Amino acid sequence: MRWADLLILLPAAWYQLAAFLFAALFYYLCALGHLSLTSRYIFLLGGGCLLAGTAMGSYAMLLLIPAVGSVLILLLVSPAHVHTWAFSIQMCWQTLCHLGLGSLVLEPQDTRPAVTLSAIMLLTQKVTSLALDIHEGTVLPQPGQGLLQQALPLCSYLLFFPALLGGPLCSFSKFQAQVTSPRAVPFPLQAVGWRYLAVLVLQVLRTWLESWLPCMQGWASMGHMWTQALLFRLAYYSQWALDEALLEAAGFGAAVEQGDLSGWDLWTLETTHRLAVFSRTWNKSTSLWLRRLIFQRCPAQSLLATFAFSAWWHGLRLGQIFGFLCWAIMVEADYRIHPFLSARATSCVAKLLYRGTTWVFTQLIIAYIQVAVETENFSMLCLLWTSYNSILPLTYGLVLLLLLFAEKPKQN
Repeated sequence: MRWADLLILLPAAWYQLAAFLFAALFYYLCALGHLSLTSRYIFLLGGGCLLAGTAMGSYAMLLLIPAVGSVLILLLVSPAHVHTWAFSIQMCWQTLCHLGLGSLVLEPQDTRPAVTLSAIMLLTQKVTSLALDIHEGTVLPQPGQGLLQQALPLCSYLLFFPALLGGPLCSFSKFQAQVTSPRAVPFPLQAVGWRYLAVLVLQVLRTWLESWLPCMQGWASMGHMWTQALLFRLAYYSQWALDEALLEAAGFGAAVEQGDLSGWDLWTLETTHRLAVFSRTWNKSTSLWLRRLIFQRCPAQSLLATFAFSAWWHGLRLGQIFGFLCWAIMVEADYRIHPFLSARATSCVAKLLYRGTTWVFTQLIIAYIQVAVETENFSMLCLLWTSYNSILPLTYGLVLLLLLFAEKPKQN
């Protein structure tokens, strides 16, 4: 892999690397006491607008318009209805942007549409999370403040530059706490350096792994599919490490309750034999957001509804619809298959065989789902569906049906 390919794989990477200097400057100005509270909000907001204009060009208006509109909704709509309004308008806007920019994302020479859509998706997370906080009474309006005084922290939260193009979701309350808290005088160079070192290691590993890809036998080969999915995962791991490094550099590392990538999370993702564990650990802050937004609020079929909404949030391409619905079925099967198998694996040899076999199955199913989600056209999706790689997901689906049929007499 050429290092220039990072521009395609991680379209926001170069802009985040450039924003590191502004993050370090913000940290030092806060640590030395040169920025008042209002100045901090303005610095973060101005940096976000500057970064949006640089990375997105004229497409930045597609991000700024819903951000301003969301602030007006959050300030003017009553807490009882603010979540419904914010969720509906933001998701409609995001869907229109996906439909309008979807074909442009496939053009590798222009990264602006892809960066814009990614920022809009992150904005949706922040808007809906904050609207839920207001609806549930976690975030209360500040009496005695004018409209502009209330709007500045909200605008700064939705557009602050360390989390504009990527990064795990942090709540508005923790964002405010980190903005107001004093910074330690020594810069957290070690923490930031370790994350950048992790990016370098992941890219070296990805380069080495990609050199083996031509040796695989096309789409019909499970080894080729697994290697391709692992390349996708390494690209995501690199992006998450960059996201969290920028947040650390600006002093917002403590504001993130659950980061997207830690050493333990990386180990869990690649060694777990449970598909459900992988699903909860993958992109952890988004998983927690989906659990709060959909899973815990859906009265029936909450698992299927969560994955269906995730497909909508990602853009509703055919590959995404197929991949996320397949993911939901596989997780449901995982919940039923593993208790059935673990109860029968009593000896050490049986347990070792059970864990090793289910780990291989989990890796192959995750690879199948990820390749399907990343598929850009219908013909490639059909090629994946008609290949030997579909045997294992179909088997899991059939076993799920058999176990559900076996459970019905007990329920009756």
